[in-house]
Amino acid sequence: MLEIKNLQVAYGGKPVLKGLDLSLESGKVHGLVGLNGAGKTTFLNTLFGFVKAQSGQMIYNGAPLQREQVGFLETNPAFYRNLTGREFLRLYQNEHFKTDAWEDLLQVPLDMLIDHYSTGMQKKLALMALLKQNRPILLLDEPYNGLDLEAAHRLQEILKRLRLQGKTMLFTSHILESLLPVCDYIHHLDNGVIAATYAPEQFDLFSENLRAQLQLGLDEALDGLT
Repeated sequence: MLEIKNLQVAYGGKPVLKGLDLSLESGKVHGLVGLNGAGKTTFLNTLFGFVKAQSGQMIYNGAPLQREQVGFLETNPAFYRNLTGREFLRLYQNEHFKTDAWEDLLQVPLDMLIDHYSTGMQKKLALMALLKQNRPILLLDEPYNGLDLEAAHRLQEILKRLRLQGKTMLFTSHILESLLPVCDYIHHLDNGVIAATYAPEQFDLFSENLRAQLQLGLDEALDGLT
């Protein structure tokens, strides 16, 4: 269990996370949704240690969360130049990781220079690096960005297998429909706090409410333009 208690983060004196509380059950896939500026990426960056919280607690299995317990797939992963994919993966130690099998599954040309990879190839290579680290907590920020339909489907199936391994997974997506087939819970981040948490039987209601929120005022604005 990963427990976040009263997490507060501010940039330049402006609050972004405002006393955020959330419990993430292990062996579950957790989705995180919110409008632009709600604090999703800031939250993930804080959990990973990129951003320092002003106050609050992050507790994993009864002890303070440690950086080495967390793996992070960023929206736009960065790589060293002039390395092949295979050379990049060698930076991470895990003798049990089946590199060739993952290469075949994700269709990543590991012997090609990363500089020549497409956006989707880079995202899949970063995913392989995340999996090779084999950390108990996985944060994925917009993992579907850059993936084609086949790769996105394979990612969903990978997340389901990781759930069976007891991983604690939290991921964001700007496409709500990509969360619904795989998530055990969806957490709605609004104005720096978790406004609500939804179980699968509530996903349809949440989708309707979110769409209504997005539509609010849009029709009137469009009417003034057309």
